[in-house]
Amino acid sequence: MTASDDLNAAPTVRSDSDGTRPRTPLWLAVTLAVLFGLFYAYDVFEALGNLIGISDFANQLDASINGFGWVLLVLGLVLPLVLFAIAFSLGRNRGPLAQIAFYAVGLGLSAVLSLDIIAAFARWIPIG
Repeated sequence: MTASDDLNAAPTVRSDSDGTRPRTPLWLAVTLAVLFGLFYAYDVFEALGNLIGISDFANQLDASINGFGWVLLVLGLVLPLVLFAIAFSLGRNRGPLAQIAFYAVGLGLSAVLSLDIIAAFARWIPIG
């Protein structure tokens, strides 16, 4: 095989089947993680406000929250952190659009599950 044969050879095409994907530059991956992390942190602070507010409200009524209620309140606090970790790990070795999609889907899922927890708390957990 000569040098001219190497020049005339067809270029190899990289595909996802051999494990190569477009990777996000480190600065962009960190920027996306911090930007979306702020939205997830807002969900955590919102859940913390719900936990403190509802327990304070129950104390003002001289009532208590049962065990299932505490599980739901703590789940609302931990859920955004877990979803962010899952979105980060799934999008870690992918392109920027895939990372944005994973973070956005995680935020949507966090919002839906937070509303479900609030609805379940309001309907099923008696304070008293």
